[in-house]
Amino acid sequence: MTADVRIGPDGIARCAWVGDDAEYRRYHDEEWGRPLHGDRALFEKMSLEGFQAGLSWITILRKRPRFREVFAGFDPTAIAAFDESDVERLMADAGIIRNRLKIEATISNARIMLGLGDGEFDAFMWSFAPARWPRPKSFADVAATTPESDAMSKALRKRGFRFVGSTTMYALMQSSGMVDDHVEGCWRAREE
Repeated sequence: MTADVRIGPDGIARCAWVGDDAEYRRYHDEEWGRPLHGDRALFEKMSLEGFQAGLSWITILRKRPRFREVFAGFDPTAIAAFDESDVERLMADAGIIRNRLKIEATISNARIMLGLGDGEFDAFMWSFAPARWPRPKSFADVAATTPESDAMSKALRKRGFRFVGSTTMYALMQSSGMVDDHVEGCWRAREE
């Protein structure tokens, strides 16, 4: 067992970043690295990854139910109709990350989503997923960005999306299963 894998209180070997937090364990076991499809699901993931920038992911996970509530379940049509009064309402909500630029970016990104056909965003995002991905032996093998996340970020920005930098998009690629960065020794790495 390496320092990159940790045995949880349940006796299961997981990526060490999970630590002992029960919600992180659930997220690691049930969501992180599993293929996620659907325009709305990927829009939510992109939005939450944007809110996460500069913060820990566990903060976002703990606030995710409230985010879903105040952002209309991440329905792009509903969010696209938000106006300045909605921005002020969200800025006053301690249950989410109160960052005006990130809130406004989510609304702007939803408006861009309205111009896309059904399934187009999913296909677009997954078009950047590499065909094969080497299993990382350790966290030292996990990059913060890749040529694929650089290309995804650039293509999204070209379409007008905001808070979609390469590091943020690589985190989205990891969490949505476009790449699988469970390190060797993790029980999820052995699922293949």
